[in-house]
Amino acid sequence: MSEQREIISGVILAGGRSSRMGGEDKAQLVLQGKPLWQHVWRRLAPQVEDVSISANRNLTLYQHSKLRTIKDVLPDYPGPLAGMLSAFQQIDSPWIAFSACDTPFIPEDYVLRLWQQREQAPAVWVRSAERDHPALALMHRQIMPELARYLANGERRVMHFLQRVGGHGVLFNDSEQAFVNINTPEELARYEEKR
Repeated sequence: MSEQREIISGVILAGGRSSRMGGEDKAQLVLQGKPLWQHVWRRLAPQVEDVSISANRNLTLYQHSKLRTIKDVLPDYPGPLAGMLSAFQQIDSPWIAFSACDTPFIPEDYVLRLWQQREQAPAVWVRSAERDHPALALMHRQIMPELARYLANGERRVMHFLQRVGGHGVLFNDSEQAFVNINTPEELARYEEKR
């Protein structure tokens, strides 16, 4: 790497409604004996300076893990961007690497690869062969004012926002399983059987 890497904090996004899981806190669902968020934590922690979790429920469970817990500053579960904004408001690092709580198989070097291929962009995200994964993103804090305005205008679309601030996707040739989102009880059961 020709350029010195700046400090990057990590944030696990676990603040959603989990409507496709029947309203259960998706991050707490157990895969291979551990809650989903702990799989993400194990993979993300070696890649960043520190890890926090963005959550709106079960806060004491997360606090027992000794992770910093960040609650949305906006009401009514307004989506991943609200968790991202709250993270920037509470973490001082210039860069934050985000990961959804339901992506237990993320690559163990995805933050480094995003960093190396960000060029001058203030935001980059994972693009696999099949689709974009905007909740697996590396973002600079300079986007915070624009993000606050975007949310205040009622916007919630993550990809649209990342493109709007000049971000771009970074192609990953890993297997699609590396980026799988476990969104339903059926998917959870399938991956429990697979591994």
